[in-house]
Amino acid sequence: MTLLIVIIVVVVILLWIWFSLSVRVVRQYEMGVLFRLGRIAGVRNPGLAVIIPVVDRLTKVSLRIITLPIQSQGIITRDNVSVDISAVAYFRVIDAVKSVVAIENVYSAIDQIAQTTLRKVVGQHTLDETLAETDVINSGIRQILDVTTLEWGVEVTLVELKDIQLPDSMKRAMARQAEAEREKRAKIIAAEGESLAAAALGDASDTMMAHPLALQLRNLQTLLDLGVDKNTTVVFPAPLMSTISELGAFLNREAGAAAGSVAAPGPGRTSGSKARSESGRIGQRPLAAAQAPFKT
Repeated sequence: MTLLIVIIVVVVILLWIWFSLSVRVVRQYEMGVLFRLGRIAGVRNPGLAVIIPVVDRLTKVSLRIITLPIQSQGIITRDNVSVDISAVAYFRVIDAVKSVVAIENVYSAIDQIAQTTLRKVVGQHTLDETLAETDVINSGIRQILDVTTLEWGVEVTLVELKDIQLPDSMKRAMARQAEAEREKRAKIIAAEGESLAAAALGDASDTMMAHPLALQLRNLQTLLDLGVDKNTTVVFPAPLMSTISELGAFLNREAGAAAGSVAAPGPGRTSGSKARSESGRIGQRPLAAAQAPFKT
């Protein structure tokens, strides 16, 4: 009876060992490559896979997209500028058998070839192209990588430049260039504004030539603006003096008409002769005195 129990226990242990050695679980994102006596016997899809212990060996390969950082490295561009560039690559295995048989360590191989390809592609572009045309560089790196990695059963899905480090001297030069560019734009905008203002002033001068009174009104408006400050010295232009003379003549005519219509001066009013004398003095004011500067 004791011997029977021992035999049963031994059989159970052997069955457990055989089960643990022969049964494999392949996850949904994996693919199993089966080697039988060193030769490929096929692939195993996700699920439960049974192998022959000692004779078979099952290698699992992940089919998920893998992120591979490309470490920063010094690169000399086509215009002889030294920059430090780092990137990141995304790839996935599309042929599990090739990724196991064609190359020993596919991850290390892609890392090394991505670094050399990055240096090669960036070296064919100038610094301005490297900074402005990153999409072109990314596409060029990916195309070169795909030519090689497809033989390993790997597809590179995306390559992106992650960081570009410039020397301090180049940063200062680019800052000066950007400042000069902004000054150029400011001068161009100012020149365009002056051109538009000159055209508008030309139109305004044509209008004032057609309507002389508009110029006199503009002079009066300018005097009003200057009169805000009490310590301002105003010099009347010559055309304004003629306007004052015409205004005096107008007052003389108005005073003569008023004297003829009024028979006798009323209380609080001046006589017609006095009004005429006042208006005459206004109209006969010397031009030299009118041209003297007035202080407001």
